[in-house]
Amino acid sequence: MSPDPLHNEKEVLSHISTGDETAFARLYDHYKDRVYGTALKITHSTIIAEEVVGDVFLKIWLQRSSLKEIQNFSAYLFIVTRNHVYKILKQIARNYKIMELTDEDVSLNSEYDTSDLLMEKEFNLLLRRAIEQLPNQQKKVYSLIRNEGLKRDEVAHQLHLQPETVKFHLAQAMKNIRAFCMLHLGSFLGFFAYLFPLFGRD
Repeated sequence: MSPDPLHNEKEVLSHISTGDETAFARLYDHYKDRVYGTALKITHSTIIAEEVVGDVFLKIWLQRSSLKEIQNFSAYLFIVTRNHVYKILKQIARNYKIMELTDEDVSLNSEYDTSDLLMEKEFNLLLRRAIEQLPNQQKKVYSLIRNEGLKRDEVAHQLHLQPETVKFHLAQAMKNIRAFCMLHLGSFLGFFAYLFPLFGRD
């Protein structure tokens, strides 16, 4: 993020700290592209970068009373942006862990609310695409276990398969979905997989 300050930045920050919305608009116009660029560079996702811009400036406005104390706003803004991006990535990683493809019963709790899931619409779409490209039998097994909540034995009975065959198809589905996501998400998926090593368990 470029360090060059807004003209009369101290004065602008002082006005914002008193609730001056016009001064805040000036600050937003000056720095919004840099916030977006920082978020995009880390995540490689335009959707998340757009979310970050709104979230970061909302946070600044809500904490405006402390702006007069900031000596280097550009550096402060970079830190706020970076930390918020990491927070979002961790939320996404946790939600992927919730959705991880196993035959265990997993339910969403209050920590994973609607706002968290909305931030992940790009990734949920990719997950659906990954599922659609599965071979027919893998897709059936995955759907019955993950979408309909059936146990392995119940799936085996319904599809006239052995339980171990169901387990095999589910394991193959997991590997195929992971491979598809890694191929299409590239370095971004690798980044939050590094934060939370979620994809190593079959």
